[in-house]
Amino acid sequence: MFVANWILIAIHWGGALTGLFAFVHALLQRADAYSAADRKTKPIWMLITGGATVVLTFFQFYGGGMILWLPALVAVLVYLVDVRPKLIEVQRGGRNW
Repeated sequence: MFVANWILIAIHWGGALTGLFAFVHALLQRADAYSAADRKTKPIWMLITGGATVVLTFFQFYGGGMILWLPALVAVLVYLVDVRPKLIEVQRGGRNW
């Protein structure tokens, strides 16, 4: 049981740190890069990732908090998997082969 608790704690804080990384990345990007990448605006993504980070920090993914924790993690992962690569590509000027 002791190991299971440490695993749950690691998953909880891993999600919170992932949310914090996504929020900081959204904060540091140029505002025009979001429209150039054909994604939602910078304030919207900052609100999504910031709100998700708060949820990931203060709610636990097991028990009753899972109903908020899981959608927050999905929102952060959408940013990291879809929006972040497009922003990087736009700011680097596309693919330079």
